[in-house]
Amino acid sequence: MTDIASTIPAVSKHVPWNKGRIVGAKPPLRPKHVWSIRTKLEVEGRMRDLALFNVAIDSKLRGCDVVALKVNDLAPGALARSYQD
Repeated sequence: MTDIASTIPAVSKHVPWNKGRIVGAKPPLRPKHVWSIRTKLEVEGRMRDLALFNVAIDSKLRGCDVVALKVNDLAPGALARSYQD
């Protein structure tokens, strides 16, 4: 005799990682949001984060591309300039 329970597929209790979350492309940052982030980073003295944020916004690179950059990619010969110059 065959067992009927073994022929019925088991229902998965797995919950998708994105259930209830917005997926897909996110809206771009508005200029007021960009400047508020820049101001907050500058006030907190987080110059490295401010520099990375400025590079990301100004070059329109993705975050994973920005963190892969080396100083020599941005300033050949280790010459750096202020953002206001």
